[in-house]
Amino acid sequence: MTGARLEGPGAGGRRVPIDKVPFHLGRRAESDLVLPHGEVSRDHAEIVAAGGRYAIRDRGSRYGTFVNDEPVTERALADGDRVRLGRRGGGELVFRHSAAVAAASRNGEDDAATGADLRQVAVLLEGLRALSSARVLDDVLALVIDSAIAVSGAERGFIMLANDDGALDLKMARARGRQTLPGSGFDTSRKIPEEVFRTGRTRMEADLLGGDLAGRHVGTVALGIRHVLCVPLRSMQFSDAPAPAEDEDGRRRIGVLYLDGRDRATLLSPDTEAALETLANEAAVAIQNAELYRAALENAKLEREMRTAAEIQQALLPNRQRSGAFFEAAAATLPCRSIGGDFFDYIDRPDGALAFALGDVAGKGPPAALLGALMQGSLAAEGSIGAGPAATMATVNTALVRRGIQGRFVTLFYAVLYPDGRLIYCNAGHNAPVVVTETGVERLDTGGMVVGLFDGTPFDEGTLRLQPDDYLVVFSDGVSEAMNAAEEEYGDERLLACLAGMTGSGCEARLQEIFAGVERFTAGAPQHDDVTAMVVTYRPRASAAT
Repeated sequence: MTGARLEGPGAGGRRVPIDKVPFHLGRRAESDLVLPHGEVSRDHAEIVAAGGRYAIRDRGSRYGTFVNDEPVTERALADGDRVRLGRRGGGELVFRHSAAVAAASRNGEDDAATGADLRQVAVLLEGLRALSSARVLDDVLALVIDSAIAVSGAERGFIMLANDDGALDLKMARARGRQTLPGSGFDTSRKIPEEVFRTGRTRMEADLLGGDLAGRHVGTVALGIRHVLCVPLRSMQFSDAPAPAEDEDGRRRIGVLYLDGRDRATLLSPDTEAALETLANEAAVAIQNAELYRAALENAKLEREMRTAAEIQQALLPNRQRSGAFFEAAAATLPCRSIGGDFFDYIDRPDGALAFALGDVAGKGPPAALLGALMQGSLAAEGSIGAGPAATMATVNTALVRRGIQGRFVTLFYAVLYPDGRLIYCNAGHNAPVVVTETGVERLDTGGMVVGLFDGTPFDEGTLRLQPDDYLVVFSDGVSEAMNAAEEEYGDERLLACLAGMTGSGCEARLQEIFAGVERFTAGAPQHDDVTAMVVTYRPRASAAT
């Protein structure tokens, strides 16, 4: 079977011979006839041999295949049939098959493509293959512009991409010879790129001095450049969120590819326009993939840094369990992010007493973690000189206020336990800890305001004496304010009920029951805050009690 061809606007004004079967039509670069239009699927249709005749077969396209304006799944073709891919299609194709056509083809009057066409196809395919392997955004942009310049014979090219506000930003400018141009050296008006981005339609200007463009491209014309071709860059929209520039086929306009030069015949030919629209379609996908790849690299780097920060934060915290001649203690924190703003510490004082603290920095993430580390250092310094709880709070508060960290404050509980059972504490705006004794529970709320807001804030101390096996539970608001799926808070009453129902007597066992109680209550609901708790038991040995 010979002598068949497609011709018309959809073929870029060319006459394309059907020199093989099946003959594929679609938007994909590997198609036998590439039709770079919005309603043309990547693998849209094919022309096949059927009973000694040619037939067109739809390949499950999104917008359908039409012959003489009638939708078809498969249909034999006759000379003169009008073929359209999509509802509006990428331009009408006319099927030709006659003895005259066959004779003309044999006589060489119907060349598949000129030498320039073949050069364009070769450069285009080379660029598309490179785009499929490139992942770094700047490399992709350079490949797009260099391929476009080679295909079109343009003098210069640039890519502008839409920013978060929907405005176009110049991303890269290149000239022949793969030369990168500085942004300031790329003298051209923004009117054409902005119009192409706004409308989504390719624009060709044969003379920048003509019509309403006179006087707007003086710098460009001064370089001898007068002809412009600008095509939109469009990629698929993968979310339901509204896009600033979206076409009817669901593709999102992400920017423009702009070319200009002196050679009107090459730059503004229909073949160049069709080739560049194909390149632009593939380039938009490659650019989008490169941006996703770059974001993935940045996220991976951030995750590595956050893991390192989490390891450092854990190293700054003391061991989970601690014991001495007159006490046992256990504490743990569960950040809602990789690093959190809750902290705890044990401090051995020079007078033989144990100081311990639990705090909650306002906010979450790295800033809160850094401030928590600063607080640990300040408390350790004060504990090493034997300062009392109220004096320690005052010093820490002054140091934090004078650093002038806006919007940052800390709720903090700090206490000193002596071998004889005396407990002296100061509560700076923190959840009131619970002391559990044989006779009941007591809340420890004596102290003052949170630290870090006002200089000169007064702080008071509370004192009580513990009996052997009395224990103290200190916790952050991540415990009491933990929420279940119905957005109910865990609350202090549930915590007290949990403490009353405990069977274990060791600090670690009690700590685990506190965390288990919160976990059962939240039942898989998202964690909204850091969860931290500490259990300290007064348990003097016989030698220490005397």
